[in-house]
Amino acid sequence: MAAPMFIASLRASYAQESWPPVFEAGRSQFTMVRPRAAMPPIRLQDLHGKDVAGTAKPGRITLVNFWATWCAACRLDLPMLASLAGSRPDRVDIVAICTDTKDLRKIRTFLGGLAVQNLACYIDAYGAAADASKAMFPLVGMPITYLVGTSGQVEGYITGAPDWLSPAGGRLLQFYREQA
Repeated sequence: MAAPMFIASLRASYAQESWPPVFEAGRSQFTMVRPRAAMPPIRLQDLHGKDVAGTAKPGRITLVNFWATWCAACRLDLPMLASLAGSRPDRVDIVAICTDTKDLRKIRTFLGGLAVQNLACYIDAYGAAADASKAMFPLVGMPITYLVGTSGQVEGYITGAPDWLSPAGGRLLQFYREQA
């Protein structure tokens, strides 16, 4: 009788160590991506029209967020990501990409009504994010955030506006911070 219980406890502890903790947002939850692939650099523009490369930095977690000016949930998601960026600038990089327009004035107007001062937002001026979304970052909902681990591999995604500052969000980020 003791042996089956011991085996069950080993399986449970192994599962807890190899699988990320549960992280949910409304009707969505963090979903792992397999096979994992390295995040490619994405050619973008910042809100001043300057070219930048969205990349994952080795040893850091990167959240790649896709949003749109027509998206109601994005009005909740972007301020949450800005709060996360402001609270953990030494631990998490965020690449927030507008997917629906290249009109800088429209994007600035949309963002002006939100508390997003700590968030670096970008424009997919060259279609690079659109190309990447077909291969690496499928846009299965809006907004959608992909988590890139410390090794530069795309680990998974969550749609909607999750609370990254919640205990569950913190556990997920810590789990991937400890993966190497």
